[in-house]
Amino acid sequence: MLRDIRLVAAKDLRIEWRSRITLSQVVPFALLVLVLFGFALDANRPVLDAATSGLYWITVLFVGLMSVQRSTAIETTDGARRALLLAGVEPAAVFLGKALAVAIQLLFVELVLVGGVVVLFDASIESIPLLVATCVVATVGISAAGTLLGALVAGVRARETVLPILLLPILAPVLIGATRAFDDALGTVAVDGWAWLGLLAGFGAINIVLGALAYGVLLEET
Repeated sequence: MLRDIRLVAAKDLRIEWRSRITLSQVVPFALLVLVLFGFALDANRPVLDAATSGLYWITVLFVGLMSVQRSTAIETTDGARRALLLAGVEPAAVFLGKALAVAIQLLFVELVLVGGVVVLFDASIESIPLLVATCVVATVGISAAGTLLGALVAGVRARETVLPILLLPILAPVLIGATRAFDDALGTVAVDGWAWLGLLAGFGAINIVLGALAYGVLLEET
């Protein structure tokens, strides 16, 4: 299964590398969103400082949505989904491989966004371990939930609009938990960020288990 996970993830990442969509479109979009948030709140600096974590993770959710839509589109063109079924790859391995590919892309964009927050918002990082752990754990939850719902709406004609409606409410715990953990990592609010990290870990674990169990059924039905 580990070999199949690597193969599926490498396939998606190779397609992404050749298309350069993350570098040429997603990263500029994410940075532009941060710039617009900065323009909107620059007149009230205390509000901008307090909202930095929330603005960061709202941007990450938008980027995650774009990455999931791209990942879903890969499997719905040229019979790729049927080819995966005929190849005999375990559905759980397909799910984990696609989620891993989305997570790697998201982590790359998040790294760029952290630099953007430091430069544009003049944010200071007080706990690098907490910041890194939050990014990794939250990304696992986003990619797992997104990959699962992406398979659910793969056969829907209006999946580009249906997916955000379904995914964004489900990711509300990630937005809340990651924002609070980031508040602690950036030193903007006195909270226990590690406790909120536990919420994120639980959310990610639940979605990984659900995805591994249900992805095969969704593949066959769509």
